[in-house]
Amino acid sequence: MYTLLSSTSHRTQSTTMTTFEVSSFQEDVIENSQKKPILVDFWAPWCGPCRALGPTLKKLAHENEGVWTLVKVNTDEHPAVSQRYGIRGIPAVKLFVDGEVVDEFTGALPEYAIKQWLEKALPSENRLRVEQAEAALEADNFDLAESLLEQVLAEEPTNAKARILLAQLLVFRDPTRAESLAEGAAFAGPSYVQVEEAVHTIARLIRLHDDADALPDENGKATYLAALEALAERDFDMALTRFIEVVQTNRYYDDDGARKACIALFMLLGPQHPTTRKHRRTFDMSLY
Repeated sequence: MYTLLSSTSHRTQSTTMTTFEVSSFQEDVIENSQKKPILVDFWAPWCGPCRALGPTLKKLAHENEGVWTLVKVNTDEHPAVSQRYGIRGIPAVKLFVDGEVVDEFTGALPEYAIKQWLEKALPSENRLRVEQAEAALEADNFDLAESLLEQVLAEEPTNAKARILLAQLLVFRDPTRAESLAEGAAFAGPSYVQVEEAVHTIARLIRLHDDADALPDENGKATYLAALEALAERDFDMALTRFIEVVQTNRYYDDDGARKACIALFMLLGPQHPTTRKHRRTFDMSLY
C-alpha cells in the first residue's frame, strides 16, 4: 500500500501523522505533480534501510509543507509501479515534477545529504535566475548577471552558488564584500573552493593597486603596477599580458604574485573564455 502523508492531519494530531491510502498512482503522483512536486519513497516493510529513511523523509515533508508532498509506495504490494520505474534496490526515492522523474537517489541518505539533494532537485525561480546569471557571465553581460544574483540573495541570502558568483563579479569593485560573499564556497560545490581562493587573490591585488608603496622596488615593479591598473579597470587581456611579462622577467616578484594572479584570473574567467584561451598557453610556457 502506498500512502499520501497529510501535513494537515499532522497539525491536528500533534504526535502522529495520519496517512491516507491512495488508490491511483496516476492521479496522486503523476497528475498531482503538475501542481506541486511529489517525492515518492519506494520501500518495503522488511527493508531495514527503508525503515531508517522513512522517518527522515516524513520529518522533511512536514518541514516543507506546501513545497512538496511525500508519497510512499510499498514495492511488495505494487510491483507493477516498481517495475515501471525500474526499481531494483530500495529504498529508492524519486522526485516527480510535471509527471516526470526529474531526480532520484537510492539508499538511506542522512538528513543533511537529503536536504542538499532537495535544494538542487526541486524546481526554483531562484535556481533559474542563477542559471541565467551564469549564462550572462559567460557572455560578459556583467550588469545583467549582477542584477539577477542580487535578486536571488535578497530572497535567499544563504544561496551558496549565488554568493560565489556575485563574489566573482564584485571582487574588482568591492573586494571586501566579495571576500565575505565567497566564504563557505564549498557549500556551492567542491569546484567552487578554488573560486574562493581566486577571489581572495584578486581582492588582495585590487587593494595593492591603491598601495603601490607596499610593493618592493625591484625589476618588474612598473610592469606589475601596469597589470594592477589593468586589473582594476577589468581589462583582463592587458592584465594577463603584463602579469605574464613579470613571470618571464622576475618570477618571484611580490611572492610569486604574477603567477598567482594569472591562475586566479583563469579560474574566474573560466577555461573557455576567449581571454583565457588567448593567454593560457603562453603562461604555461613561461613557467618553464
